[in-house]
Amino acid sequence: MDIHSIDHIELFVEDAAQAAAELCDSFGFTVTGRGGPRTGLKGCESVLLRQCDITVVVTAATSSDHRAAEFVRRHGDGVAVIGFAVDQAQAAFAEAVNRGAVPVTPPETLGTPGGRVTFASVAGFGDVEHRFTSREAVEGPFSPGLIEETVPDRSNEGLLRAIDHVAVCLPAGELHPTVRAYRDVFGFTRTFEERIVVGSQAMDSQVVRSPSGKVTFTIIEPDTTRAPGQIDEFVRSHGGAGIQHIAFRTDDITAAVRDSAKRGVRFLTTPASYYEALPARLGPVGVPVETLRELNILADRDHGGVMLQIFTASRHPRRTFFHELIDRRGAHTFGSNNIKALYEAVERQRAAESA
Repeated sequence: MDIHSIDHIELFVEDAAQAAAELCDSFGFTVTGRGGPRTGLKGCESVLLRQCDITVVVTAATSSDHRAAEFVRRHGDGVAVIGFAVDQAQAAFAEAVNRGAVPVTPPETLGTPGGRVTFASVAGFGDVEHRFTSREAVEGPFSPGLIEETVPDRSNEGLLRAIDHVAVCLPAGELHPTVRAYRDVFGFTRTFEERIVVGSQAMDSQVVRSPSGKVTFTIIEPDTTRAPGQIDEFVRSHGGAGIQHIAFRTDDITAAVRDSAKRGVRFLTTPASYYEALPARLGPVGVPVETLRELNILADRDHGGVMLQIFTASRHPRRTFFHELIDRRGAHTFGSNNIKALYEAVERQRAAESA
């Protein structure tokens, strides 16, 4: 199968209107459609959000037997669906099931000829599903007949351009089987792996990517030979495997951080010593070190170029989900120093909140 990109993500939440408003207020998303029982959706209300190449569906159950209701009971608000853009959803579904994927929702085609959309889902990790999505018209409606779109034309405006990657936390012992499943079922390739040590805790991480290069998962499990740490806490608080953060790619991270901060987004802070060592470690990165320090933006470099990134402080009641903004200036991998800096920053946040 040929997975082109992330077509959409879907969040299952307690209150769809509130969660959608928070994404709009914090990151500049636009409400482009709504659906519910009156439009043909069963047992739920959904809000469709868009910004450049990012599509987010926010769904809340209106019936106790809808899957969103059970997801929220178990995990709280979170990402429950990652939609894969493919040429033929029905064929991709059949191929995935033949390769060992667990079917969730059989193929369903919506709309009229020329604008038809087909959805079909298989299980991913934990309670997250992967929804194969094929569209006869790329710029056509998201879900014809089920979501009524109020802004039919996509806008290329906004500071957030696309979903860069998805970070996944797993219980101990599930990393290698999960990576193997993405290779065998979805045709992904492992592109990076490392062990991260922060104080007395440690975690193992592997990155898998689709052949198109447009779908990337960072998959992490805790090292149980060390003291329990953040990944153990995520698994406990979330109630199993799940998505820790979504990374939004931007072409201007300083503008995106300033804009989000004005909107009330709080970012994790970084010690001054990190920036004091930056010039010797990386050389020029395209943004003055003083600006990086002011905005708490992290920087790293690989063989392809520079990456600049920052992480939001979690506002989730369980502290299990947050966002990342990343600006890739030629870099294709993940900065090892920044990954460690992230977990050190989270430790400082946890310590401050418990003080």
